[in-house]
Amino acid sequence: MSAFFLKRTLQAIIAVMGVITLIFFLQRLSGDPTLLLVPQNATQADIDALRHSLGFDRPLVVQYLDFMRNLLSFDLGRSFVQNVDVTTLIWSRLPYTLMLAGGALVVAFGIGIPLGVLMAVRRDKPEVRPMMALVLACQSMPTFWSAILMILVFAVWLGWLPPSGAREPASLIMPSIALGMLSMATFARVSRTAVLDELEKDYVRTGHAKGLPMRRIVMRHLLRNASIPVVSVGALEIANLLAGAVITETVFAWPGLGQLTVQAINARDFLVVQGVVLLGSVTAIVLNLIADLLYSLIDPRIRVGGDTA
Repeated sequence: MSAFFLKRTLQAIIAVMGVITLIFFLQRLSGDPTLLLVPQNATQADIDALRHSLGFDRPLVVQYLDFMRNLLSFDLGRSFVQNVDVTTLIWSRLPYTLMLAGGALVVAFGIGIPLGVLMAVRRDKPEVRPMMALVLACQSMPTFWSAILMILVFAVWLGWLPPSGAREPASLIMPSIALGMLSMATFARVSRTAVLDELEKDYVRTGHAKGLPMRRIVMRHLLRNASIPVVSVGALEIANLLAGAVITETVFAWPGLGQLTVQAINARDFLVVQGVVLLGSVTAIVLNLIADLLYSLIDPRIRVGGDTA
């Protein structure tokens, strides 16, 4: 077990290094950010002086090595545009993104998993059809479209909810639903498939033969055995929620990391983008490691001897 986690940790470090390296060099192909930071009447001497002060006149390899060396001391540099530490910027926006991701998880887990279990257990009942239609609609609708549609209906037409910003608790409702709808549909489908597979197992038939009610069979035995694929998908979906927050936060003007990333990309604020990408990469890797640990806790029959991902 310890050898497995050591191996995965080394792989995670290599993956993070690869992501940082790729983003570092690809961003610089978009152009020189110095031209965005000087006034329109700046002379070439002014441009060259600013480029030198920012270190952009050095070779890319030297810039990359300096960045990696600073990263070892958790120094992400300073924003070129806002002249603020990147770490400070990220920490100021992170609580909003965590609130949004938490609300989306409530929608995804709280609706998706019970809905999937219900569709599997009552698969022959007529009420399952509208449930399947709901899941299909949530899976097919792009996040930006559902977000705009909710703003139009609940903010503009009905006036029930604020259309954007984060000034009041009600502002979290629509972004959470818009971000969590796709993951909700995914959890519903995965839960339904896992439960349907378990319903064909011998222990379920034995429970029926003993006269146990379906509720007891599902709650005490079936859900635990069916939860492994849900855990596998869950680690990926939580990471996808952080990635999808870019679109949701932009549409709803939610002041989180997604909006910060878009602003930094438009301004070619390289270090801010690199800091957010690094945080997202580490988060995704940690979630996958947690999922691997949960496998053996959920099902003692599983003995991790290699990469189960």
